[in-house]
Amino acid sequence: MPVSTPSTGRDWHGGGVLAVLAPGQGAQKPGMLTDWLQLPGAESFFRWAGAIAGADLLTLGTTGDAEAIKDTAVTQPLVVAMSLFIARELDGLPGPVNHTPHAGRDVVIAGHSVGELTAAALAGVLSVEAAIALTAVRGRAMAAACAQTPTGMSAVLGGDPDEVLAAIDKHGLTPANMNGAGQIVAAGALDGLEALKSDPPAKARIMPLSVAGAFHTAYMAPAREELEGLVGGLRPAEPSRLLLSNADGAGVTTGGEVLSRLVSQVTSPVRFDACLATMRELGVTAVLELPPAGALAGLAKREWKGAGIEILALSGPADLDRARELIAAERGRAEAEHLPDWRVVVAPARGTISPAEVAEGTSLPAGTRLASISSRRDEVHVSAAYDGVLAEWLVQQGDLVDAGDPIARLYPEVSA
Repeated sequence: MPVSTPSTGRDWHGGGVLAVLAPGQGAQKPGMLTDWLQLPGAESFFRWAGAIAGADLLTLGTTGDAEAIKDTAVTQPLVVAMSLFIARELDGLPGPVNHTPHAGRDVVIAGHSVGELTAAALAGVLSVEAAIALTAVRGRAMAAACAQTPTGMSAVLGGDPDEVLAAIDKHGLTPANMNGAGQIVAAGALDGLEALKSDPPAKARIMPLSVAGAFHTAYMAPAREELEGLVGGLRPAEPSRLLLSNADGAGVTTGGEVLSRLVSQVTSPVRFDACLATMRELGVTAVLELPPAGALAGLAKREWKGAGIEILALSGPADLDRARELIAAERGRAEAEHLPDWRVVVAPARGTISPAEVAEGTSLPAGTRLASISSRRDEVHVSAAYDGVLAEWLVQQGDLVDAGDPIARLYPEVSA
């Protein structure tokens, strides 16, 4: 299916880019809300979020033990609500975002699994309320799907990736998460997971995961069907920040496509390795992982070892000041570059490009199709994210481009 992907403003390689990561299920820890309750409004926020989710999130996040917060039905809304609350504390990062030419051009957002609902809210696609409510439905539906057939998941750490994938396939399993940094998660029937553990690939170790079932596989089809029947009632906004998809690491521009991918993600592998690759290609210079933080920051540190990228896992209130400093630095760069003479549209993916038949000097409204990028797997559409004038094409028909390569220059048209 073709995917509309946003132009990203200035060349992402020319300045700082802040990545915000939203964790998924498995990141939760007993008592994870306790330290954060000192923040003004925290207790009332989690009571309110719990009312939306139909679960006592405040109690679960403070006194719930590991078994209580493992329940998929409540863990997913708990994780998403926590991430959204802390994001709200970061002074201007979350919440409604004006759809201006400058909105979020130096911020890229990615979530892992259910963290994509957090990311959708941070990108302005869903309200906080809608994100929590949809997460609660997702969690209950996935818990019900898990109850139908005994399944599970195991992390495969290390080993040759091709050999790991071959071993997973040999035992009738699915690579449900490809996380990068030498980590692939296998999912499926319990006997297949046991056989994989007994016969691991060379130089790999198998770590069974404490989860209710085989997420992101065909076993979750009933949950996907339930979500498909629900999302038609939502009215998503268009993303106002660059939002990367777990499906392939590409950016997604339309709210409808974000919802479609959130639904299909339930039965599809999480390609967080592709998200990390896109962030690196876009020139990310700093990373914030929202609470409950640690897992995604760890993946990024291992994947980008030696790259000089600051990676901050927000593990407690003491980390908020440094997080605000990183956000302020990106905001300061954006303000210093306010009303640029021109901006560069860059490729969001690798492939062969076909520029649209638009002459240089043409005035383009936001949403105008600029190019298509074709690969063996997919076709990605690139559109203008703001009103502007096409100043110069930087590619020709049939050129091979990588993610982050410049495609065209545009002069923004600014209303008086």
